[in-house]
Amino acid sequence: MQIITPGVRLIPEAVLANNAALFRTIPETPSHADKSLHRVVIVGGGAGGLELATRLGRKFGNRRLSVTLVDRNRTHIWKPLLHEVASGALSASHDAVEYIAHASRHGYRYRIGEVVGIDRARRQVFVAPSFDDDGRQVIPPRVLGYDTLVMAVGSVSNDFGTPGAARHAISLDTAEQAARFNRRMIDACLRANAQYEQLSPGQLHCVIVGAGATGVELAAELHKSMREIASHNLDNIDFERLIRITIVEAGSRILPALPEPMARATARLLIKLGVQIRCGIKVTEVTEDGIRLGEKLFVPAELVVWAAGIKAPDFLRDLDGLETDRSINRLVVDETLRAVGDEHVFAIGDCANCMLPGEDNALPPRAQTAHLQADHMVKVIATRLAGRAAPAYRYRDYGSVVSLADYGAFGSLIGGLKIEGLIARLVYRSLYKMHLKAVHGLAKTMLAAIGEIIVRRARPRIKLH
Repeated sequence: MQIITPGVRLIPEAVLANNAALFRTIPETPSHADKSLHRVVIVGGGAGGLELATRLGRKFGNRRLSVTLVDRNRTHIWKPLLHEVASGALSASHDAVEYIAHASRHGYRYRIGEVVGIDRARRQVFVAPSFDDDGRQVIPPRVLGYDTLVMAVGSVSNDFGTPGAARHAISLDTAEQAARFNRRMIDACLRANAQYEQLSPGQLHCVIVGAGATGVELAAELHKSMREIASHNLDNIDFERLIRITIVEAGSRILPALPEPMARATARLLIKLGVQIRCGIKVTEVTEDGIRLGEKLFVPAELVVWAAGIKAPDFLRDLDGLETDRSINRLVVDETLRAVGDEHVFAIGDCANCMLPGEDNALPPRAQTAHLQADHMVKVIATRLAGRAAPAYRYRDYGSVVSLADYGAFGSLIGGLKIEGLIARLVYRSLYKMHLKAVHGLAKTMLAAIGEIIVRRARPRIKLH
């Protein structure tokens, strides 16, 4: 039997069972010809991991550090934009960063593979083999040594064990999943337009489970995209009447982690667009034909997206004895971002449970947090090289912004300043530009922005394949 995971396909179960015994028979792969360099291994190339690898590579190059980034995927796309990939508003092939090329330009090394465990005593990372789509091994299992290990594996959707969710709902954790949903959405529209019989209950209906930022932004993007698709000569169906989007939220309101006035304004706009919002009710089952709410209510739907809650990847629960918050698997770190119980292991981003002194809750799992923590980790590693104590991390919340396709945007900045409309949309896009600047530098980011303005006129408004 084989386990299939996005990016690293067909991983034999034997690789995932009894990792330590299996990997101790494999010689360690040297990270650099110069063995005097301090070895930094970063696991995960998301917003925090890629920015950290880039900054360390630029700052130290191969002078004092050997920096290695390990990720099971070959390309990176900013996770907050995956809902745009799902709707077809953004093409992952155009906007993705290729790790191999990026690493060679920015002074770090990239290794493809899925990390399945570590040996803290030997300071080693276990990387599973990678296979192609035909099951042929591309990269063998490897063991990488480290002096400083930074876990930046992000988070995945948490279906809370809901029956049928894993099988029948699509999550938006990776570009592959987002692209798969996009294909399903296009096929649904083509199928409805071409069939002779009447539409069945739930056909052309989409249910989004979870009303966080991803859920509400996806709802607006789908409202726009499905009508764009329908405008391309799909004239046998009244899409305006038959397309239906529903958001389901177990909490009392949408955007539960954001200010209530912002949530109310967002809800008003979504309702104006015809999006149905159901709050205060839990999904008890996902089936091939829709979702079950509570004990009796069934909502038919052809498309179901699961965006309700997150957790860190399951393998962190048994990461050689490191402490985690057992509810969602995050590594518990102190105020320097060091994992509790090991001075050589750190964690940043969504996979870190960081409770700062004087606070009642851990830092929020947002791209803003990962961005700031990556910047802090550069300082931490510099102090480790100098033999000094690591500085404490200080978090500052710069606010939140939600963008609802072309229909509107709402934000709350430092001090509770409310913004909306064009200003909010510009702030929203600036967050992505900040990420691009950290990854590519200012000059390339500006050139890319200018190029995008030009190319946008030649590209289709929506990806249709």
